[in-house]
Amino acid sequence: MLLKKMAVHATMLKAVLASIVVFPASHAQSTQPGPPPTAPAPKSSIPVVPSRYRLNRMPPSALQYYRLNWGVDSFRVKSVESGEIIRFTYRVLDAEKANVLNDKKNEPSLIDPQAGVTLVIPSLEKVGKLRQTSTPESGKVYWMAFSNKGGFVKPGHRVNVVIGQFRAEGLIVQ
Repeated sequence: MLLKKMAVHATMLKAVLASIVVFPASHAQSTQPGPPPTAPAPKSSIPVVPSRYRLNRMPPSALQYYRLNWGVDSFRVKSVESGEIIRFTYRVLDAEKANVLNDKKNEPSLIDPQAGVTLVIPSLEKVGKLRQTSTPESGKVYWMAFSNKGGFVKPGHRVNVVIGQFRAEGLIVQ
C-alpha cells in the first residue's frame, strides 16, 4: 500500500517536472560581470501620493460663469518660494470685464478656511504691491502674490480668492 502511494506521488512529480518549460542556454542569465548596481535614489521627506484626479479641475458651469461674468479663466494657485508666497494667476479673455481684478482700489485677499487665515498682498518698499495693476489685455496671463509667512497655507488646501466683488472659490493650492 505504501509502495503504491509512493508510485502515485512519483508519477505526479514526473508530470509536474515534465510540464515545466526549459529555456535554452541562450536565454539563461549571463555569468559575465555586468555594470555594478546603482545606489537607490535618496528618498525625499515629502511623501508623493499619486492621484488619478486632476488638480484645480472646475466644473464646466463654474468655468462658464467666470468667462461670461468676469472675462477670466485658467485659475491657478501655487505655493512658491519654499511656501512663503502663494501665487494666484489667471488669464484674461475679456479685458473690459476683467478690469475689476486689476483695479488698484480693490484689495485682494486669499482665504484658507482649513488653516483659518486670510492672506494679503505685501507691499515692498522699493517694488510696491506684488500684483499687476496695469490695464488688462485679452489673452494675457496676470498674477498676484500673497504673503504666507508662517506657511499656514499648504499645497492641497482649498482656498478662496476675493478681489472686490470677484470671488473664486475652492481653488486647490499646488
